[in-house]
Amino acid sequence: MKENNLEKLAVLIDADNAQASIIDGLLAEIAKYGTASVKRIYGDWTSQKLRSWKETLLDYSIQPIQQFSYTTGKNATDSAMIIDAMDLLYTGDIDGFCIVSSDSDYTKLCARLREAGKTVYGFGEKKTPKPFVAAVDKFIYTEILREYSEEEEDDEETSNKRRMTINELRQDSKLVHILRTAVEASADDSGWAYLGNIGQNIAKKTPDFDPRNYGFKKLSDLITATNLFEIEEKVQNNAPGKQIYFRRAPRKKRK
Repeated sequence: MKENNLEKLAVLIDADNAQASIIDGLLAEIAKYGTASVKRIYGDWTSQKLRSWKETLLDYSIQPIQQFSYTTGKNATDSAMIIDAMDLLYTGDIDGFCIVSSDSDYTKLCARLREAGKTVYGFGEKKTPKPFVAAVDKFIYTEILREYSEEEEDDEETSNKRRMTINELRQDSKLVHILRTAVEASADDSGWAYLGNIGQNIAKKTPDFDPRNYGFKKLSDLITATNLFEIEEKVQNNAPGKQIYFRRAPRKKRK
């Protein structure tokens, strides 16, 4: 396994199903997982609908792939992207793929790439069908990328405005179930679970989970904000700094 920052990634963008306003956040997010060795975007470049993308391509060195729209109302880029992805799979020195689209037509492609041992990252809007989301290793909603493209990530005051309150977090039954299940599955005999293991457990079961969906930059901040878990920092042998552990808080006894 290569280190994440050394992995070569192929970025394939469906211009018909992605907006140019996400590009800054998109490439910054991809840089966390590896190097964008291949950057291609597919669409009918004779159409005025893609004008915003045309103004972006040169600045970010993204190669446009022309695909004429043969049928009105039908996305013609699907087949071109799928063919190129398979070509890269067999002929390119690529470690992973970034599929940027909200179209479920790429579900089978993502599953096939993962079968071949490649890491697949999906990027799409919150309307993306669940089968596509479930077919990748990690799925990032582009609404997040647009927000972080427009504002400084280290602006704490701005970030706090987007954070869900403790009541909102606790009322989200899906979130509570995800966190409690992950902590319990990662816990040792004493009930304490290492933060890194919690994150890995969540990623395996819920590809689209991201603390930023709830207004938090870090998983540890999100878990702490729910006030459903005890937190402890431990010093481990041969490990720099302190490691963060969580344990499910005991239920309060009714009077």
